[in-house]
Amino acid sequence: MNGAVSANVEIPTRIEVLGDNDAAAWDDYVDAHPEGTFFHRAAWRTVLEDGVGFATRYLVAWRAARVVGVLPLARVKSLLFGDAWISLPFCVQAGVIADDASAATALLAQARALAEQHGVNYLELRHSRPVAPAWPTKSDTYVIFKRELSPDPAENLKAIPRKQRAVVRKGIEAGLVAREESSLDNLFHVYATSVRNLGTPVFPRRYFAALCRSFPAQTRITTVFAGTQAVSSVLSFVYKDTVLPYYGGGLPVARDLKAFDFLYWEVMRTACAQGVRYFDYGRSKRDSGSFAFKKNWGFEPVPLHYEYHLVKAHAIPDRNPNNPKYALAVRLWKQLPLPVANALGGLISPYLA
Repeated sequence: MNGAVSANVEIPTRIEVLGDNDAAAWDDYVDAHPEGTFFHRAAWRTVLEDGVGFATRYLVAWRAARVVGVLPLARVKSLLFGDAWISLPFCVQAGVIADDASAATALLAQARALAEQHGVNYLELRHSRPVAPAWPTKSDTYVIFKRELSPDPAENLKAIPRKQRAVVRKGIEAGLVAREESSLDNLFHVYATSVRNLGTPVFPRRYFAALCRSFPAQTRITTVFAGTQAVSSVLSFVYKDTVLPYYGGGLPVARDLKAFDFLYWEVMRTACAQGVRYFDYGRSKRDSGSFAFKKNWGFEPVPLHYEYHLVKAHAIPDRNPNNPKYALAVRLWKQLPLPVANALGGLISPYLA
């Protein structure tokens, strides 16, 4: 009888901060959970701490010795851009994943308490679906683009709409060559040049180094060459059954050479040959240039749900570079010499996350 009574007693959920000895249990949970993403993996804690110096708080929901939910958080704090706990900066989505509503509610409550305790402006949780629907939510700004791949590369090429497929073929016919690289040199130069030309500060090189060091099996650098010149390059993440080209760019000549299009086709073709099932084009703002580019490949947008608990802030933050108040800064940034933009970018870009 005592055994039957004990079996019916509900095991309480407790929330703890992730300890170093529990990182494997965290990753096992993320890997097995259907909503677990690459951005949930525990090593992002190291990337954010070592790569950009953010404080982190990785919350774990336990029942006895079993993980039943996780929520990674990092604090983004600066004089210019305010103070927030975010899950997670630089990441498309890394909010709450849990076994059930009880575990999710406990994690949300602990995150809110943390935000209140530190007196931040707000808490921001990035989800692929509504998790805290009563919170202020931004669901019309960001979307993701993801599509299943055919095992046959020729079928994947055929699936690209005709006009875009013709552009990809021009890149193929231009004699461009794609190579996988272990060095950051070409990637960083091409990416830094590309974002400077868009008026955006680049992340510090140490951030990319921390990513590759922390995720050696999940990161891939693909660079496209025209002759001996690297003209476009992308850092991709490969996780579970998905490839996600994430940090990519090109030199000005890349547009005429169709090197952007060739680059992403090569990432898709190589992933398909290696048995990857899904191609994830990542996050874009609605009505942006990258949004239109991905739509042209035949991908359909799926909205992301960014949910907020406001502490000191009175409204959802708007850090959109298309915000008119940033227009002058964007124009000036485009004029900076690249070495200056790289040096300053490493000081500013982490706080735009």
